Amino acid sequence: MGRTMASAIIASHSASEAREGEICKVRVDFAFANDITTPPAAASFAEMGAERVFDRERCAVLPDHFTPNRDIASAEQAKRGREFALSQGMLYWEVGRVGVEHAFLPESGYILPGDVVVGADSHTCTGGALGAFATGMGSTDLAAAWALGETWLKVPPTIRVRFEGERPQWITGKDMILSLLGRIGVQGARYMALEFAGDALASLPVDDRFTIANMAVEAGAKAGLFPPDDAALSYAKSRAKRPFEPVWPDKDAPYLRTEVFDVGAMSPVAALPHSPDNVRPVRECGSPRIDQVFIGSCTNGRLEDIAAAARIMKGRRVADGVRCIVIPASYEVYNRAMDLGYLRVFTDAGAVVCTPTCGPCLGGHTGVLAAGERCVSTSNRNFTGRMGSPKSEVILASPLTAAASAIAGRLTDPRDVEA
Repeated sequence: MGRTMASAIIASHSASEAREGEICKVRVDFAFANDITTPPAAASFAEMGAERVFDRERCAVLPDHFTPNRDIASAEQAKRGREFALSQGMLYWEVGRVGVEHAFLPESGYILPGDVVVGADSHTCTGGALGAFATGMGSTDLAAAWALGETWLKVPPTIRVRFEGERPQWITGKDMILSLLGRIGVQGARYMALEFAGDALASLPVDDRFTIANMAVEAGAKAGLFPPDDAALSYAKSRAKRPFEPVWPDKDAPYLRTEVFDVGAMSPVAALPHSPDNVRPVRECGSPRIDQVFIGSCTNGRLEDIAAAARIMKGRRVADGVRCIVIPASYEVYNRAMDLGYLRVFTDAGAVVCTPTCGPCLGGHTGVLAAGERCVSTSNRNFTGRMGSPKSEVILASPLTAAASAIAGRLTDPRDVEA
C-alpha cells in the first residue's frame, strides 16, 4: 500500500515502517522556539542534563511575540532566551533582523521540502506549504529535540483536501482555509494530517499556501501538507541554507476521506466570534460595525497579503472611528512593501504601520482590544479574549476583506467597495 505525504516524510526520517498509528522515532531537520517558549525549553534542557544542542545550524531562537519588548516582564523573558541562544552558539536574530518566526524561517531557507521541523509554537505547521512535516510541540519536547536531534511522532491518518476550479480574484488562501474550517470544524482533523491537492493550487501563490498550512492546526491537525510543485521548489531552491530532498505522496496513498471544494463557486468568508469555524459568507454576516482592523500575523503578513490590502486601500481613507494596524511579517516583506509604495498607501489612508512582530494577534501589544471593541483581523484565532479584553470580539477574514472593512467602518465584502 502506498504512503500519504505525512507517512512518507516520517518514513524517510525513521527506521520504522511509519504506517498509520505507529509511533516512530524520527530525525529532526530543524527545531526552534520563540521569546515566550524558549525560557521553559532552556530550563528543561538544563534539567535533563543536556549540555549542547545537537546542531547549532539547525536549532534557533526567534524573539517575535512580545517584541520589541512591551514591559519589564517581556524584556526579562526575551533576555533569558537571548542568553541561552548565545551560550549555545545556535541561530539567533535580534529585533530589527528577524520577523514572525513562521514567515521568517521559510523565507530565509531554514524550512525546506521533505524536512521534519518541530517548533515550540502551534503554528509551526505553516512550513507544510513547502512540503515539510512541520508541527508544533511543547517546550519540554522541544528541549529534548534540541538535545537529541530527534523526537517521536505518531503517524497520523490523512484527510485529503481538494481545491478544484478557477479561483476568482476576490478569493484568497484565507477564504479557502476558512471554508474548510467551516465545514469540518475546529476538531475535524484532530491528530490527523491535512494534505492539499487539486487543480486550483497550480495558480495559488506560495504566500497563500502558507496561509492555508498555517491554519491547519485550527482544525486540530498535526500538519498541513502541500506536495511540492515547481512553484514551491523554486521558492525553496532560491533560499535554501542546506541541501534538501523533496517527498511526495504515492498515487495509491490511503486517505481517511477526501473533502472537495469548488473554488470557483466560493465567495469571501469571515469567521465570526468566538471560533475559527464559525464561518459565513461576508455578505451574510450583517455588516457589524468595527473599531479596529489588523492586517498581518504569521497567517497573512506576507507580501501577497500586504499587496492585496494596499490595492483596496489605495486612494482611500480608513473610516472615522476605526484604527487600522498593518504589520508586515518580516523585514524582507517590510522592505519590499516599502520599495513598492504599499506602506505609503497605508499611512496615506490613516493606518499605522509597525515593525515585524506578532503584536495584537495573541493580545500581545500594538493593538490590544478594550472591552466592547470589535476587530476584523487577518490572524488565525478569534477565541474569547484572544486579542485583549474577554469582552471584545475578533472576526477573522482575508486581507482583502480586512482592508475593505477598514474603509467602510464595518465588516464588508471586498466586492462591495467601489473599484
